[in-house]
Amino acid sequence: MSQLENGAKMLSDFGLTPYEAKVYLAIVRLGPTSASRISKLAGVRREEVYRTLPKLEKRGLIDRVLGRPIKVRALPLEDALSLLIGLRKEELEKAVSELSAKKDRLLRNFKSEIKNTDVKESGSHFVLVSEKEAITRRTATLTGIAMRNIDLADSSESVIRFVLDFADALKKASSRGVRFRILTDCPDNENAVPKALENSVPKSSFALGYLDGITSRYAIFDGREAIITTSAEGWLAESNTLWTDDASLVALMQRGFEDQFRSAADWRTFHFTPAQKMTRVLKGLKPREHAILVYNSPEVKREALFTYIRYGLDRGEAAKYVCSEETPSEIREGMKRFGVNVEEYERRGALDILPYTSVYIKDGKFTLPEVMNSWGKYYKEAMAMGFKGLRITGEMSCFIQHRLVKELLEYERALHTTLDIPMTAICAYSSEELGSIDNPIDVYFELVKAHGKLLFAGRDSRTTERTEIRKA
Repeated sequence: MSQLENGAKMLSDFGLTPYEAKVYLAIVRLGPTSASRISKLAGVRREEVYRTLPKLEKRGLIDRVLGRPIKVRALPLEDALSLLIGLRKEELEKAVSELSAKKDRLLRNFKSEIKNTDVKESGSHFVLVSEKEAITRRTATLTGIAMRNIDLADSSESVIRFVLDFADALKKASSRGVRFRILTDCPDNENAVPKALENSVPKSSFALGYLDGITSRYAIFDGREAIITTSAEGWLAESNTLWTDDASLVALMQRGFEDQFRSAADWRTFHFTPAQKMTRVLKGLKPREHAILVYNSPEVKREALFTYIRYGLDRGEAAKYVCSEETPSEIREGMKRFGVNVEEYERRGALDILPYTSVYIKDGKFTLPEVMNSWGKYYKEAMAMGFKGLRITGEMSCFIQHRLVKELLEYERALHTTLDIPMTAICAYSSEELGSIDNPIDVYFELVKAHGKLLFAGRDSRTTERTEIRKA
């Protein structure tokens, strides 16, 4: 396709026919010119050029240049595009105006039928809305007609999407004095939900409460209508949604919201401690996620990794802990003091605390295929025993101590950010050990690239604990 043909195709979006677009662009390129030259450049028959020129002139896109022979010249392209956009806007405004007039006439003509329908539709209603556009339209409508309050309970991620998608409707509602109350879980970034709200409505218009374990996802409008998602996944406009105006059900939902909102933490005074932030991230790791933990003391290493292991065991997963800085017996005793029923989990086959010499480095050598096969075997065994998943963690100092840094990077790259095996993994690194190797910055950079999340945990002299969490 030639440049002129490609330009003509784009120009047709502005309301010109293909012939009109080609002829106009040919004139732009040629300057003041004749019909024969236009025909040759545009690849349009001369007769069609003669039929097209008056149409372009009528639109104001070309002018006639008097003389012999008569020539035409084009309006500059930027001016022509602005002109076409203006004409298109006028056409659309006229069409909307005509439709509005037809709407009024139609409503007048069917006034009696509308009244009869209203009588028939009295009482309580339950409507299942499954199409995304229909859910979005209904939610926007309910937001648009709300006069007093909108109460929303959903996950923090869904609340943010709700605010972004219905920003205009929320702004108009707040200008009418509508109050918003949101009940949600607190995301890792404590300011994410308030910031999204403040971009759409004044801070004085909303109240936000944080509550762990949001089990029901719904919105209540003026205490009279409600929409409820019937799926645990997705968000309000992506899930099958039940709309109702049943007074009893809406009142029951309203009472439940009031009870939960009273027990929720006010966002203005709520703050995670560093330890709570770390725990949330460790609990939130999902199958196939591959994280790196960098720590500066054995105490915080234990706190982080034991929390991670215990959470998996509590929810029915199997766990493998590979030791290199401490012996299996030391880790076993540490877990007991941390509150893990080690003997019971080991008896059931849920927990294995292994020396690095049985997994990573055997007889002083590391063999990548053998280690990768071991993880696959462990996962299959866990599934065969009826566990819900497998989470693993390994102290990686053994590679540094055996001067196998090259092999370590090879192994981490093989695991990469997303695991082929649907297990969860944390590779734990001592900051002191990392600092002792040659080119520590380069090695650290390679390790970061090989992991999906990067976690820092440590204690310093200024505070009792310091935790930093960020995605790599």
